[in-house]
Amino acid sequence: MSTRPPDQQPPDRPSEGGAPGQRPERTAEDVLWSRVQRRREKIRAEIQRNREGGHRIPTWVLATLLGLLLLGWLYLIVTR
Repeated sequence: MSTRPPDQQPPDRPSEGGAPGQRPERTAEDVLWSRVQRRREKIRAEIQRNREGGHRIPTWVLATLLGLLLLGWLYLIVTR
């Protein structure tokens, strides 16, 4: 497998024999590169959504509820 800089596009491959207008077969490297690109786009979109905010419940409220839940669970274990 070759190593490329992260944002470099894969090199264009000339069609190897075959009728004009037909797409050349994709190699395993092309398939993996496409998956990497789609994954990056999903991550970028998720980060953008998170930066825009719009959260219904603030993070500090969720953290407080988690802390209370853990303290309650610990209390039940210690008092038994």
